Amino acid sequence: MTDTCSAPGASTCSPQALMSGKLLSHVVLPLLCLAPLATFVLFPLLWRALGSALGWYLRNKTDGRRCHILELVAADEKKYREERRNSTSSGEGAEDGGWEKVDASTTGTSKNGDKGDKDWDGIVGFFHPFCNAGGGGERVLWAAIRATQQRWPNAKCVVYTGDHDATKDAILARVKSRFNIHLHPPTVNFLYLSTRHWVLASTWPRFTLAGQSLGSLVLAWDALSLLVPDVFVDTMGYAFALGLAKFPFPAVPTAAYVHYPTISTDMLDSLAAAPAGAAGAGAAARGRRLLAAVCARGHIVQLWGGRRRKGKKAGEIAVVYPPVAVRELEHEVEVSEASEVKREKVLLYIAQFRPEKNHQLILQAFAEFLKGGGEAAQGARLVLVGSVRDDSDSKRVYQLRLLVNELHIRDRVEFHLDASWPEILEWLRRASVGVNGMWNEHFGIGVVEYQAAGLVAVVHDSGGPKMDIVVDVDGEPTGFHATTEAEFARGFEKALSLPNPYAVRQRARQSAKRFTEEEFARRWTEQMEQLVALKLGKKRA
Repeated sequence: MTDTCSAPGASTCSPQALMSGKLLSHVVLPLLCLAPLATFVLFPLLWRALGSALGWYLRNKTDGRRCHILELVAADEKKYREERRNSTSSGEGAEDGGWEKVDASTTGTSKNGDKGDKDWDGIVGFFHPFCNAGGGGERVLWAAIRATQQRWPNAKCVVYTGDHDATKDAILARVKSRFNIHLHPPTVNFLYLSTRHWVLASTWPRFTLAGQSLGSLVLAWDALSLLVPDVFVDTMGYAFALGLAKFPFPAVPTAAYVHYPTISTDMLDSLAAAPAGAAGAGAAARGRRLLAAVCARGHIVQLWGGRRRKGKKAGEIAVVYPPVAVRELEHEVEVSEASEVKREKVLLYIAQFRPEKNHQLILQAFAEFLKGGGEAAQGARLVLVGSVRDDSDSKRVYQLRLLVNELHIRDRVEFHLDASWPEILEWLRRASVGVNGMWNEHFGIGVVEYQAAGLVAVVHDSGGPKMDIVVDVDGEPTGFHATTEAEFARGFEKALSLPNPYAVRQRARQSAKRFTEEEFARRWTEQMEQLVALKLGKKRA
């Protein structure tokens, strides 16, 4: 006996079979057809609900720390003002008043001097896990905070950092010493991340870029678990930090200063063709296939432009060149026919002692230059100035010193570690040539400093130094480009053999005027005004 037909070959089915068929055709199949639609509708609702739940959890978790920061800022502000008042009454100068040197009313885009939001006192969270590294990206961070303080004196700037070994006073002292940037201490605070190792290359020996991108999610979650800011700004260019911030907090205005994207299509395309010794060259075969599917992008506009145009947000991606102390260098470093006699045969390389800066290439090129025995090489010296972030950098310097010995150029090479700004200024006055050996340098703040100081630049024929900085002025060169050891050696020879170096120095200084700190502050504030307007619920201009 069966549940379907009364006998084999029968043409009629049992009532139970008919009922099952009706259930299948009238209930199950329609539900199956509606499943994709239901998923399409329900999944976004569930996703938003999950984000809202996480946002509620993080806000409640960090409210106590937020209140503590506000109380701390108020106490520090009171103490600071009392100290200023006492120092003024005693006739002493206010040493830390440098942050007020730029008139806040000169920045921004508000018309007719209208600064209706100048009293805004919200918290701006700056996501910069390596804030004490002392490089070009860090100059951007501190210049951005200074511009923010000048425009909104009551705002609180909180930096998410992994530099546990550095106190607030130590960090701000280094900012002043390394960059000559004066900040208002009471409204700057630091929150210390515990997961920075997730974005270190050493944590991901394989699939390094993909691993670091994943690590940035962990690091961003760490930051938001410490404090939910009113405005969230990523100043390191981590690919997924903003996305994570918007998931639980869609109403929090976010922005990224992408000094250089974590991963770009230029990077992916060039990995296979990377010169020997270039950082990341060995990862090409493994990394290209995985990363291209997840976060491949060429330029920032290509990445975000299409969706922003569809959402009627075109034009919000702004080009803001990094700040360089061009005006100060013009004031501090003389470039004239008379100052030519003070210039020495010094080739200066200002760069952190990181692997991608490729000091090894420059040392080998310098050795080849000296081996040539030309007149330009007589008495020439190479001076390496840079910051040391950690033990890995210290070991790298040790290896470079060993290489100097192997190349028999020990008496021609000098190392100056963690030099202060006054020391850097002195070398910029004495040197004749500025060197940069990094392949695909994202911008090259140090190269702009060379030009502003009147140095003749010899830089890698790639990236920002090639495309944006060491370019012709009035059809005449401001420096030289090179790729190989031999080309750099020839570049050194040309730079130290110019018949009229003063003319090249003048053009270089003229070229550097595009990258002033004042221009950066103006453009930065324009973008920050939009974020503050969003926070205040105002319609953007």
